[in-house]
Amino acid sequence: MALVRYTPRSTFASWPELDLFSNRLSRVFGNAWDKPELNGNWIPAVNVEESADELLLTAELPGMREEDVNVDIENNILTIRGEKREEREEGDEGHRYHVSERRYGSFHRNFTLPRSVQADAIEAEFDSGVLTVRLPKAPEAKSRTIEIAAKAK
Repeated sequence: MALVRYTPRSTFASWPELDLFSNRLSRVFGNAWDKPELNGNWIPAVNVEESADELLLTAELPGMREEDVNVDIENNILTIRGEKREEREEGDEGHRYHVSERRYGSFHRNFTLPRSVQADAIEAEFDSGVLTVRLPKAPEAKSRTIEIAAKAK
């Protein structure tokens, strides 16, 4: 049985305009634009949701521990950084890897926060490989309904 290297399909396959954009950026920045694993780093998947009271940022960090992740804020920029360490041991002659697709190494993601976020009230928690960062909105940034008063005649 022959082993064939797995090559994932482009995420832009259904949107050719974005694929063209990605190809142009790849020419400028090299393959690191569309294949971050080539430069030795990896990028965790992140979701950012908004509700009436807060922004909620969740990051998938499988196989990591809380002590391997840092969340900092400086000059209204939220930075998530960490390092995922490889589990294989050096010098184990009895094992050979046929497929190795898991990514290891350091990462960092920066997010510019809107002025509506209360930076001093940000909270972060880590559970089962998922980092959750709660970014509460300032009271003046929350939407509210304004009563319309009828003018007396």
